[in-house]
Amino acid sequence: MFLGIDIGTSGVKAVVIDAAGALAGQGTAALTVQRPEPLWSEQDPEAWWAATTAAVQAIPRDVRRAVRGIGIAGQMHGATLLGADDRPLRPAILWNDGRSQAECAELEAASPLFRSVGGNIVMPGFTAPKLAWVRKHEPAVFEAVRTVLLPKDYVRLKMTGDRVSDLSDSAGTLWLDVASRRWSPELLAATGLTVDQMPALVEGTERTGALMAEVAELWGVPQVPVAGGGGDNAAGAAGIGVVRDGDALLSLGTSGVIFVANAAFRPNPASAVHAFCHCLPALWHQMSVHLSAAACIDWAAQLIGAPGAADFFAKAEAAGPASGPELFLPYLSGERTPHNDAQVRAGFLALDNDTTPERLAQAVLEGVAFALADGLDALRAAGTQVESLAVIGGGARSRYWGETIAAALGVELVYLRGGEVGPAMGAARLAQICVDGGAPADVCAPPPVSHRIAPDPILAARLAPKRAAFIDAYPRISPRNAS
Repeated sequence: MFLGIDIGTSGVKAVVIDAAGALAGQGTAALTVQRPEPLWSEQDPEAWWAATTAAVQAIPRDVRRAVRGIGIAGQMHGATLLGADDRPLRPAILWNDGRSQAECAELEAASPLFRSVGGNIVMPGFTAPKLAWVRKHEPAVFEAVRTVLLPKDYVRLKMTGDRVSDLSDSAGTLWLDVASRRWSPELLAATGLTVDQMPALVEGTERTGALMAEVAELWGVPQVPVAGGGGDNAAGAAGIGVVRDGDALLSLGTSGVIFVANAAFRPNPASAVHAFCHCLPALWHQMSVHLSAAACIDWAAQLIGAPGAADFFAKAEAAGPASGPELFLPYLSGERTPHNDAQVRAGFLALDNDTTPERLAQAVLEGVAFALADGLDALRAAGTQVESLAVIGGGARSRYWGETIAAALGVELVYLRGGEVGPAMGAARLAQICVDGGAPADVCAPPPVSHRIAPDPILAARLAPKRAAFIDAYPRISPRNAS
C-alpha cells in the first residue's frame, strides 16, 4: 500500500492505493482561506498539519498499517516563512494572493533572468514577488527568515524533520534555473535571499527521509520512506499517466489548469504560459492557469441559493447552452493566462428582466469554459498542439459541464475512472516508484477510460457568439484600461 497526501487550498485529501493502483482507502479534511485585506489570500500552516493528520486518520486503520511509502503533493507557490526554530513567522501567502503586483514590476525591471532562466513572467501568484513584498512591507519578518518552504514541504518538515522540496513545486517559486533543475543564486539575490535559505532539491521519485516515530504513532502508519512528491498539477498528471511528451490534461479544481508534458524546457512567457519541471526526472511541462474554475461553481451556488454543486449543474442544464445573453467573467481572484492581471475581478454582463437563476448558472459554466479556451489559445500560440485532454479534479464529475468545455475548446475530453482523486493519486504513485522502483511510464499508467466527450460542432456554433462577446468584454472590465 502507498499513501498519497494532497495539501489543497480548500482541503487536504489522503488516499491509499495498492501496487496495481487500486484505491484502498481515502480521507479528507477541510481548510479555509483568510482574506484580511483586499487582494490578500492566506492560511495558517498549522492548519495544514491538523488537516493532514485528520485526513490520514480517516483512512481505515488496517489500510494505514499496510502503507510502505508516502508521497506528498500540494498547492503551489505559497510562501511559508520559517524562523530559526522552524516555526512560521506569519501566515502563509497563497498562490491566489494578488498583493505583490508592484513588486512584480520591480523584479521584472531588475533582472531579465526571471523570464529566460526562471521561464516565466513574474506574476503575483509566484513565490518570489511575495518575498519582495514582505521585504518591503514587513522588514522585521524578512530579516528573521531562515527558510522558505512551499505548503506541502512544510507538512514534510513536520513529517520527517527535513527541509526538502521537489523540482516541480520549486519551479513555481521563480528562483529555479528550470532547464538545469537547480536553484539560481542570481534569481534568489534579486529578492535578497540565498541558496542557504532554500530547501534541498530532489526529483519527485527520490526519497527525502522517513516518517518520524511520533508521527508514525499519531497516524497509525509505519516509519516508511517519504518521496519528494510534486506540485499539485504535476502530481495530478503523474496520477493519470500524463508522463510522455505531448500528453495533456485539464484539471478542474479550485483553479483550472491545462497541463502539457514536454521532453524539454520550452518557455514562452510572452503568452503568460508557465514552463516548469515535471515531478519525474528529465521531464518538463507547460501550463495555462485560470485562477477560478470550480471555485466559481461553489461561489455561484451560494449566490443563487443552490444547496450544492449537483443542484447548481441541474439548474444550468435546465436553462441549456447559450440560453440567454448573460455573460460571466470568471475572475474572482484575478487572472493569469493569458492576461496576467491580478486586479481584474469577476462580473455578470447583459442581465435583463428575463434573467433567471438557471440562466446565471449556465452563464457561469460557459464563462469558465471560455476562460479555459483563452488559456488553450495561449498554449497553441506557443506552438503546443493539443488534440485531447484527460480530465481530473472535482469538476470532472459533471458530464454536462464537460460538453460545454469540449465545445468551447474544440478538443476531446477523456474522463478516467478515479480521475477526481487527482494529485493525491499521483503522490501515491511517486511513493511507489520511490520504494519499489519501476519505469514511471509503467507505474503511472493511465487509469481505465470512463467515457469521452467529443466537441459537438452544433453546440460550438451556438457558443461562438458568446465566446466572441466574452473576449471583447475582458478589456472593458480590466482596471488597466480605466481612464
